[in-house]
Amino acid sequence: MQAKEASLFSPMDSHVGREGRGGMEILLFSLGTREIFGINVFKVREVAQTPAITKTPNMPEGVEGVLSMRGHIIPVLTLAKFIRADASDRRYQTMVVTEFNRGSYAFLVDSVDRIIQVDWEKIRSPERIMMSDGSAEQSGLITAVTEMDDGSLVSILDVEQILTRVTGESVIPDMPKASIAEHQYVFFCDDSVIARKEITMVLEKMSVKFQQANNGREAWERLNLLANRRFEEGEGLHDSLKVILVDAEMPEMDGYTLTRMIKADARFKDIPVIMHSSLSSSASRAMGASAGVNGYVAKFDPMVLAETLMPYLSR
Repeated sequence: MQAKEASLFSPMDSHVGREGRGGMEILLFSLGTREIFGINVFKVREVAQTPAITKTPNMPEGVEGVLSMRGHIIPVLTLAKFIRADASDRRYQTMVVTEFNRGSYAFLVDSVDRIIQVDWEKIRSPERIMMSDGSAEQSGLITAVTEMDDGSLVSILDVEQILTRVTGESVIPDMPKASIAEHQYVFFCDDSVIARKEITMVLEKMSVKFQQANNGREAWERLNLLANRRFEEGEGLHDSLKVILVDAEMPEMDGYTLTRMIKADARFKDIPVIMHSSLSSSASRAMGASAGVNGYVAKFDPMVLAETLMPYLSR
């Protein structure tokens, strides 16, 4: 990897205060094919030259081994093997280190290009844009697609789904039922299929009804419909909607922007907003607090999610 690539990415803390400011920052990279890939900058901890990798037995498919970085052992994944690109006999000299569920993982990539700022209206779910190369789309690992100024498409990876394939899905234990009225429910939004599945299972275990959305813009549209309907009925939304659970990083509108819009709208007064994110650093929590969330919970720990929601459901 060239030295200039190592300096492309600044620590995540330097991005605090820039979240939700009209778009998403995306780190562009290549896997050695014509397709351009991207990853949300807030999920990236570091871009570095690939050091020596220690091969270990009985690793999941796609995991090359582990490496030591600043005293931590980090699994190393060949990203091309997950999106069905040709990864045979290729040596990847660049790695992108990501944060996931209080841990770090390294993705091997062919090269890193640059960081771009993309307006929300230019970021769409894969279903809304016809992919030029269907390999990544068919594997179900693309959370969003955006178009460059030259017309080329960027496939934005669903990091959570990739890493869940390696770590395995959480086992949902039995948990206490919530004391909640028949007409009351939780609203949640998340662009990750894996996260939505887990949230659904947790709420079902708690005997809590729910409504959901796949991204921030869709969530705002549905919340508006819910609020307007209750207004027409002469009632406030807070009596039926107990909690809004938002993901931090989503296409079309992120959780920070969505939270600010909810908090600025009197129709949602007294409805708590909980941020649910795979990013667990102090910087991530500070960004959530600056947006006005009432609570913050890390993803992929179903019991912690239930314990976080329970006090709000019982009020």
